[in-house]
Amino acid sequence: MGRQMKVQTFYEPGVMRLEVHDIPKIADNEVLVKVKAVGICGSDISYYYGHSPLGTPNGKGPLCLGHEISGVVVEVGKIPAAMQLFKEDDRVTVNPVQQCNACDACMRGEFNCCPHAETIGVNVNGGFAEYVKVRYTHVYKIPESISFEQGAIAEPLACATYGIKRLNIQLGQTVVIFGPGTIGLMMTQLAKVSGAGKVILIGRRDYPLSVGVELGADIVINTKDEKSPNYTADLVQKIKDITDGALAPRSIVATSNMTALQDALRVTGSASTVVYFGLPGNEDVLKIPVLEAIYLDRTIKFSWLAPLVWDNVFKVLANKRVDLDKIITHKFSLEDTENGIKFMKESRDDKIKGVVVLD
Repeated sequence: MGRQMKVQTFYEPGVMRLEVHDIPKIADNEVLVKVKAVGICGSDISYYYGHSPLGTPNGKGPLCLGHEISGVVVEVGKIPAAMQLFKEDDRVTVNPVQQCNACDACMRGEFNCCPHAETIGVNVNGGFAEYVKVRYTHVYKIPESISFEQGAIAEPLACATYGIKRLNIQLGQTVVIFGPGTIGLMMTQLAKVSGAGKVILIGRRDYPLSVGVELGADIVINTKDEKSPNYTADLVQKIKDITDGALAPRSIVATSNMTALQDALRVTGSASTVVYFGLPGNEDVLKIPVLEAIYLDRTIKFSWLAPLVWDNVFKVLANKRVDLDKIITHKFSLEDTENGIKFMKESRDDKIKGVVVLD
């Protein structure tokens, strides 16, 4: 193996360069992964366009982005080697949020709240490169039945899984999902797997809603395009019509759109649970009628990252209960990563998820 690799280095908003760097040297507790596929996440797009700071000390580059990673093990550190956990050529995916395992939050299993976590592609170098080093505790083997592209977006699937777990769906319940993007389409399938009776998927464009139908959504609603056959001007009345006037008992919001965040309260009824997943802006404020929420005995939750769900992720993938191939609509080479990020942000083409594929 040569000791140099190609890397896409992000410097500042709008500036990313393909460079040649030394392959990173691994520590005793790390594994070196030859990258095969990397998902382009909305956060990568936000970093590239300067909408969000990086997790580096100054919030800036240089840094290699990309945290949705799959690949092949090419070097194993002394600690995992001694335990025979990994060997060369193991097919793996990466959990990018590397918690400390020593703080109070980690002691309780609240790994998503660890204040000391290092996140690959956010504050340490990530996967838009030919190789990436990862702590052995955050590398998971994947079977041959899972492709590298599927393995790359196992991380967002893990986040979606945690959100659905938080929703606490009871058998036969109607579930309203706002946002037919990558996460919303994953949640559509996971809600059905979890026993939802009807899944209502709400969005603003017909193309992703049509994919939602293919992936199991029972009803789709377009709240923006008046020319759409799925359009409705009165969302609350539409939900009442579907639920015989009782409104929905469960709703999850997989978008940052503030109208959707408020609508999730409007379309849910008594003893309902609402989970907020999408990330709004720093200045956005959710308005909750408190007295009404008390009278209705609402449960309002939030979902962040993916603690203690990865085992479930691999099981639903291995058992083909979730289809990720319909969600991956575009593929790019490592050399074309920057254009891929721009395309996913700026293009008006029908698209859902972009993946950078190496080799």
